[in-house]
Formats: sequence, structure tokens, C-alpha cells
Amino acid sequence: MPLAVLISFLLMHYFGISSNLMSLSGIAIAIGVLVDAGIVVTENCFRQLEKRGVDPKDRRLVWETVMDATKLVGRPVFFSMTIIILAFIPVFALTGQEGKLFHPLAFTKTFAMAGSTLIAVTLVPVLCTLLLGGKFHREEDNRVMRILQWIYQPILRWALKNRALTLLGAGFLFSIALLLATSSTWLPQARRANLPLIGNLLDRMHFIGAEFMPPLDEGDLMFMPVTDTSVSLPQALEITRRQNVIIKSFPEVEWAVGKPGRAETSTDPSPINMIETVIHLKPPDQWRKGMTSEKLVQELDRAVSMPGVTNIWTQPIRNRIEMLATGIRTEVGLKIFGSDLKKLEEFAQICARELISIRGASDVYPEQIAGAPYLNIRINREAAARYNLSVGAIQEVIETAIGETNLTVTIEGRKRFPVRVRYAPQYRDDPRQIGNVLVGEQQIPLSQVADIRTESGPSMISSENGLLRATVLLNVRGRDVGGFVEEARLVIKDKVKLPPGYFFQWSGQYENQIRAKERLQVVLPLVLVIIFILLYLTYNSFLEAAHVLLAVPFALTGGVFMVYALGYNFSVAVWVGFIALFGTAVQTGVVMVIYLEEAVERKKQAVLEAGGKFNRSDLLAAVTEGALLRLRPKVMTVSTVVAGLLPIMWSTQAGSEVMRPLAAPVLGGMVSSLLHVLVVTPVIFFWLQERRIRKEAREATK
Repeated sequence: MPLAVLISFLLMHYFGISSNLMSLSGIAIAIGVLVDAGIVVTENCFRQLEKRGVDPKDRRLVWETVMDATKLVGRPVFFSMTIIILAFIPVFALTGQEGKLFHPLAFTKTFAMAGSTLIAVTLVPVLCTLLLGGKFHREEDNRVMRILQWIYQPILRWALKNRALTLLGAGFLFSIALLLATSSTWLPQARRANLPLIGNLLDRMHFIGAEFMPPLDEGDLMFMPVTDTSVSLPQALEITRRQNVIIKSFPEVEWAVGKPGRAETSTDPSPINMIETVIHLKPPDQWRKGMTSEKLVQELDRAVSMPGVTNIWTQPIRNRIEMLATGIRTEVGLKIFGSDLKKLEEFAQICARELISIRGASDVYPEQIAGAPYLNIRINREAAARYNLSVGAIQEVIETAIGETNLTVTIEGRKRFPVRVRYAPQYRDDPRQIGNVLVGEQQIPLSQVADIRTESGPSMISSENGLLRATVLLNVRGRDVGGFVEEARLVIKDKVKLPPGYFFQWSGQYENQIRAKERLQVVLPLVLVIIFILLYLTYNSFLEAAHVLLAVPFALTGGVFMVYALGYNFSVAVWVGFIALFGTAVQTGVVMVIYLEEAVERKKQAVLEAGGKFNRSDLLAAVTEGALLRLRPKVMTVSTVVAGLLPIMWSTQAGSEVMRPLAAPVLGGMVSSLLHVLVVTPVIFFWLQERRIRKEAREATK
């Protein structure tokens, strides 16, 4: 394992992959699988040495035995590791934010698995010839293995005698997992149906929702209150000051810094009515007892609420990523496209009222388009003509008095400063004062030749793909984002009717979630088809290939149970965990079939040498023997995988919010894969071999 990890770090260096949370996570979730190939090779070498009674002092015989044992499992080990690497193609196919996030994980896991495979078929056999010595104890001499065999052997015999019940049980567990995986679609309807017998059970159940990524706790909060578009800068500063005082009074807050409007950069087009406050929190061990991030946000939200101010809560890094990727500064945004600003604002207000009524909606804010005060000066051409004034002359006076006119440039060393001139503030702050501005040689007041009015207009005009856009911003709390958007989509479609030329588009995290889902829906089936083709080329049988591939859905069963038990939602992180499980599940099935085929061939030779005929009872004994031989390496590999993942599941450090959902399917899937490989795989193998014996018997009688 250390050598495989070292190879991974070397390849990271040559491929330019930095050491970060996700790249190290790839190695972390692969640690348990890294030793799998080495365990299989070492265990088979040890078993062959013990079975043949090889004297460790006879180094040549030890070398030959290790070589034979390695040849027996080397090809399936190399092939199964290839499948594990191939199964990670969907992760490489991810694009956008999820691709940038998980590509380092996919690369490092692939590097580690490639290194592990290379070491398992090259260095491990050499180490076996050098280090395996002394007295070789039989598997039955190990007390732990005796207990495991005592438990496993009657279960296996019962399963082989009751194959239909075994397969029905496996199918039943898979059906339950399928129901849990799709619970977000049928469980709410079943609750509304008020079924008499299982109503209480349905009420206690929760469903597995959907989200783009598990929320990552950054340790800081971003508070973004939004007020009326006509707010002045002094008013915005006063709101910011008052809210910061309240926020700093909380014992969990270290400091808070607020900024109304835009920063001194062209990449921040924030209007004055939008305030951004970064709240730096103290370490969690200094918080009040029982306080969590969600409770703290709720308390802060109640404390800083003001009339006319809509509060939006997020996190600094998350906010910047979402703003750059989708233009939405909350988790979810409803974009409304059209050609008329007034209609867009009306539809945004209507949609916001409907969205507030949906469970989980929080921080709902329809972006205000109109409301900003504008001073509109319209030149009265007839009046100007009576005074013999041109439109250009009046506009020049307006520019000079209210705007700024560059007179010259002053040079001070290497610096240049424009010299500008305009009226003093007391002569241009009020529309009546502006009306007293004198125009022309006749010194005509501006109010005599122009209509001066204060009007309301858009503070900012947003457009996308050539269309005007209005946006409804909101966060989702207390439920999954995917389930909320699906419900909100139906509500908006039913309650809000748009005229021709207008349409809705959901954005934010949901946009990323749909993109990742659509990509995986295309790539995952293709990868499974490729794996099936490789299995067919190996076994030259569709039934054998399908038999091994059945390990995937049963591994998914345990993964779904674990995700449901821990209360996680389906996300890109969870699906990456399932993808990591695919290859491992196929690998365990491949190695089990190799053990079973070896046992059957060995039994056939023994029966033929004794002058008998290989029959069903001989097949039953051979399958039982092969499955028992696979018990020790399978328990060892599953134990190492579980041991490698438990530290991730127990972790509470930064990044654990993403890593735990990623590791949960692998942990649960390995446990269910253990049951499948040790119980269901021998049953299906026995059934296929029995059909083959019957077919050969019928052909012999013809």
C-alpha cells in the first residue's frame, strides 16, 4: 500500500495535480482497495504452499509454487483492477464545477489503483518467495477462521439447497433499496393517501432527496441584505452599521465587516441597495452548547430583520463560485426572460409570492428592476426656438452644470490629472436649483426651455442570450434542493401563465445538478456495457458475464441503505461514491468465480481419475469448497476497505461534509457485496453449472 500511494504521488507530480482535499480523498477512498490485489495474491500463494506441504527451506519449490499460485489469480486480478479503473470513466466525463472538483480525485484513485495492480503481479510474488517461511498453518487452525467457517458453512449449504428463496431474498432487498432510492417520488403521494395499515410507518420515513453537492462548512457566513433600489448611500451605510452591531453581539461571532454597493473593481456590479457582510465565526468549541450553524443562522436572521430589508444568507466562497458560474448569488434562482421590463418585474413578484408558500423556501427575494430615482430633463424644442436656443447649446449647459466637463490635464511628474468643472453641490442637488441654471446669452433659466422631472426607472438592466431577464432569488432550508425545485416547477407552471415570448429557467445549484445528472445518465450505461463486453470476452458466455455483473446492483443495495440510514441526499459526491463501488463489486465477483471454477475443475479431475462421472452432488461439493476458500481473502479485503473508510466517516474536520457522503455508499456497498459474493454468487454459479451438466447429459444420450 505505501508503494502504491508513493506511485500515486509521483504521477501527481508529473501530471501537475496539486495535493488538495479532493486529490487526497481519491487516495483515501482507494486505501482499502489498494491491498485487495496483494491480499488475493498473497493468500493464494500461502494456501498453495500449505496445501502442497512445501518445505520453506526448498527455495526452488517455494518459487515454483508461488509462480503457479500467482499465474492462477494474476490474470483475473489484473483484469478486475482494469475494470475498477474503467468504472471511473464517468467521473472523468463530468464537466463544469463538478468536473473541476472531482477530476483530481479520479486521477489520484486511478494512479493508486494502477500502482497497486502493478505491484500485486510483480513485487508481491517476489516478497512471497522471500518472506513466506516457517510452519504453514492450515486455515482451519486459525480460531477466527474456524468461527467464520462455522457461521458461513451452514448458511452457504442452506442457500445452495434453497436457491429460489435465496435469489428471491436478494431480489427483495434490491427492491427495497430501489424503493428507498425513488422515495422522493412516491413517498409524499403515499402519505397523502392516508393508507390505514402502513400510514404510521410512512409518516416516520424520510425520503432520499437530491442536491448538487453537500453543503461545505467554510467556517464563515456571508450575509447579503437587500433593500429598496431608491436607498441612498448614507441610508445603506446606516443599515449596515446597525446590523453589524447586532451581529457582533453574538458570542459565536469573532468579527463582521459589511460593504454596501460595489467594490472598487469592474467585476463587482453590485447596486447600492445590496449589502455584503462577511461574518467570521469563532471555532465551534467556543460556541454555546447545542449551537449549530443552522441554528445560528436562524437566530441571526431573526435578530437583524428590518422592515423593507430582505435577508439572504450564504457563505463567502460558495457565493463567489455561484455568482461566477450562474450569476445567481443564492442556492436557487428562477430566471424569467422576456422583452418588457415592467412585465418581467410583475411576473417576478407573482412568482415570489407563490414560492414563499412552498415548504423549504427561505430568503425569497424578487430582484427589483424599477424604483431607482432618475432626473429626466426633456428639452422643449418650441420654447427653445422662441429664445433662439439650439438643442446642442442647452445640452452643453446641462453637461457643464450637472455633469463634468474636462477643461485640461495637469501633469505632476509621471502622473496626469484631469481638471473638471461643474456647479457646486448646493446649486445642483435639487431639481428646482437645476431649473435656475442659466442658458445662452439671454441668460434664460433652464426651467423655461425644458421639463425637469424626477422619475422612477430601472436601477440595473440584466440580460442574457439577447433577452431581458428578471430573477427571483431564494435559498432552500430543511429539505433537498432537487425536491424543492421539482415541486416549485409544478406550482409555477400551474399558477403563473406567461404570454408568448416569455419563459422560465431555473438556475443556481439546480442548474449544476441537472447538468451532472444528464452527463452521468449517458456515460454510466455506456461504461456498464463496456464492462459487460469485457466480461463476455473473458468467459465467452453471456450468462457468466451477466452473473458477475449482478454484483453491481447488490452492491448498490447496501450503498442505498447506508445513504438512507445516515440521512444523506443523492448528490454528485454520493454518485462518485457509487461509481467507485461499481468496479470493486465487479472485481470481487470476478475473483469469486475464479475460485469456484478452480474448485470445479479440481473436483472433475479427481472424479475422472477415480473412474467416476461428475454429477450434481460433486458440483455441490466443489462449489462449497471453492466458496469456503474465498471466505478468508474476501473477509480480509472487506475488513481493510471498512477500516480505510471509517476514519473518513468519523472525521469532523474541514471537507468532511463532502467526504462522508462520498464514502458512505462504498462502506455500505462493500458489506452487501460481501453477502452477495459469499452467498448469492455461489448459488447462481451452481445453477449455471447444473444447467451445463444437464445439457451435456442430454447431448450424451442422443
